[in-house]
Amino acid sequence: MTLLRRINAALGSATGFQVRRVPRAPGGQRAGSAPTRAPGRPPARRPGQRASGYRRPAASGVDRLLRRPVFVIAPVRSGSTLLRMMLGSHSLLHAPHETHFRRLEVHCATGLAEKSLHALGLGLGDAEHLLWDRLLHRELMKSGKQVLVEKTPGNAFVHERVAACWPDARFVFLLRHPASVARSWHEADPVRRSPEHAVLDALRFMNAVERARGNLDGHTVRYEELTEDPALALKGVCAFLGVDWEPGMLDYGSHHSAEPEKGLGDWREKIRTGSVQPGRPLPEPAEVPAPLHAVCAAWGYPAGPAGTGRGTP
Repeated sequence: MTLLRRINAALGSATGFQVRRVPRAPGGQRAGSAPTRAPGRPPARRPGQRASGYRRPAASGVDRLLRRPVFVIAPVRSGSTLLRMMLGSHSLLHAPHETHFRRLEVHCATGLAEKSLHALGLGLGDAEHLLWDRLLHRELMKSGKQVLVEKTPGNAFVHERVAACWPDARFVFLLRHPASVARSWHEADPVRRSPEHAVLDALRFMNAVERARGNLDGHTVRYEELTEDPALALKGVCAFLGVDWEPGMLDYGSHHSAEPEKGLGDWREKIRTGSVQPGRPLPEPAEVPAPLHAVCAAWGYPAGPAGTGRGTP
């Protein structure tokens, strides 16, 4: 009997406890021990911990495959799926479902992996940008088209990082009456989101979009324009992107074989029709919830008892 077994036998009979060796975690370190890393380097990031910094690519020709991508910056329930599908019906534009690329993270499981990454001149944020770029470039190459259009609403929260990742990116801002956004957000999941909760939750996205509009150059289009005169609205977007307007963009259903999927954009019957449907009537100014008054004013929608916004769209 080994010494450890003799000690455990005595401990077990006297106290009911025994000694056990700490198992090794993946990478060879003892579980619970601090990771080994080079002096002066930050600890390796664990899953769920965001990269602390980001920067523009050191050499765009080497670090980026995707050229002049287009990002639709829009709040939830603003018609971004409709715009995506119409733009994706253009012969040169590829607009896949929401990719949520910003949620793809890079982690170093060991100190040596982190040391190697730094020796290559890369931080975790740089490695994530390479991953994002490769993912979207692969999607574009599969389509056989020339320009990638991405429209995940959450991108509004990281618009500065998106602009740093792709310095040549172009931005299209999609607006909709804030009260209509909030109402549609409630109707999309009335069990999880009460009307009051939907107002405040949708407002987070709208405020992020407004910050992006203040920080980035781009082209603004409104959902009401897309539904009232879609040809005119799309001609404006096409002119901004430097591509010719194509009438087939209005009949987007004939260009998309995949069914819209819940969680990756709008999936309801209205978008499944394959053609532009009329938008709902705009709310009366007095019907607009008070938390939305400021963003209504910023976007030019009247709100408040006397319609205190800056005018109709």
